[in-house]
Amino acid sequence: MTTTLPPLRDVIARHGLQASKALGQNFLFDEQLLSRIAAIPGKLQGQQVLEVGPGPGGLTRALLRAGAQVTAIEMDRRCLPALAELAEAFPGQLRVIEGDAMKVAHGIEGPFHIVANLPYNVGTALFVGWLGGEAWPPQWASLTLMFQQEVAQRIIASPAEQSAYGRLAVLAQWRASAKLALKVHRSAFTPPPKVMSAIVHVTPADMPQGVSARTLERVTELAFGQRRKMLRQSLKGLPGALDALERLGIDPARRAETLSVAEFVSVARELRA
Repeated sequence: MTTTLPPLRDVIARHGLQASKALGQNFLFDEQLLSRIAAIPGKLQGQQVLEVGPGPGGLTRALLRAGAQVTAIEMDRRCLPALAELAEAFPGQLRVIEGDAMKVAHGIEGPFHIVANLPYNVGTALFVGWLGGEAWPPQWASLTLMFQQEVAQRIIASPAEQSAYGRLAVLAQWRASAKLALKVHRSAFTPPPKVMSAIVHVTPADMPQGVSARTLERVTELAFGQRRKMLRQSLKGLPGALDALERLGIDPARRAETLSVAEFVSVARELRA
């Protein structure tokens, strides 16, 4: 059965909603595009989905129509009445949590997909948090996330793309698979952002043995925090790092953007040994 809903523009007008610049909001109205985004993780019928920053619920609609059980975290209480209407239209499918996704617990048990048009101002911090932690595989089965296109390119970059390749690429690729799933033109949003957007799809992969996620995060933080400096300078404050480079045969005169993901993993493994 297809649930008939009023156009999203009408819902926004009825509730007097406007995108908040302070919250990094940009609304998507194109239901065909939203359905394409909801299809990226695969079949969602009966699957648990976490959505961050649903706003008035454009993407939420598409996820619910795909049959997902959605938990949505929204800190803008102006949007809660519109989301409550969606919960009524899809009984038992939508749970809304008011709060900051950086601070509140979602309470989902078992594997779940994360699908979100992330607010630009917190998207990277949330992404790094989901990629972190020693426990692997993670609770999430996949990440389908919209970023500024420049950020998306940094997530999927290889060392051959030195201007884009950096800490985000290493953290996204060392134990996961990341790909660019869809580009979204700025004109698709209301109001249109100044930049283009893109959706990245990430799935967990096997975690290399003998590597601490915290150690790798520290190595990449230092190495790319001073990316114009040679490794002998950027890593000198990390005990054992220069010795690890020597044991691995990595020239300390190289810069961070020239090291492959596998080389960063090797450094982190040596530091843990």
